[in-house]
Amino acid sequence: MSTNHGQTYLKSRLDALPTSPGVYRMLDEADNLLYVGKAKNIKNRVTQYTNDARLTRRIAQMVFHTRELMVVETATEAEALLLEIQLIKSLKPKYNIIFRDDSSYLKIVITDEEAPQIRSHRGKAKPKGQAF
Repeated sequence: MSTNHGQTYLKSRLDALPTSPGVYRMLDEADNLLYVGKAKNIKNRVTQYTNDARLTRRIAQMVFHTRELMVVETATEAEALLLEIQLIKSLKPKYNIIFRDDSSYLKIVITDEEAPQIRSHRGKAKPKGQAF
């Protein structure tokens, strides 16, 4: 599948993109949200979408339909990750396949024990302690 239209648009935006961490959203011509992504360096990450040889069929299709790119800069990559998760959960973009279900991503838990511990948790069961 040719990604020419979307790639042309993304290439036209590259010079204006920040090199800071943040979150980007790709929309189609009807302003439907296609994808939410995060990056340590937004410009470098979006540049990767302009190389046909490195795109899977699914991603090439997403890029083909992209007509708008929205960018939110964050102070840190961790802040970008939290914002990405929040946006994916609330907006449910077509091409995002992770973070849609709370049980599918990792949580950090500080246990409610006499000597609290830091543990990882994945699943629907509510962990005992404070989860992040």
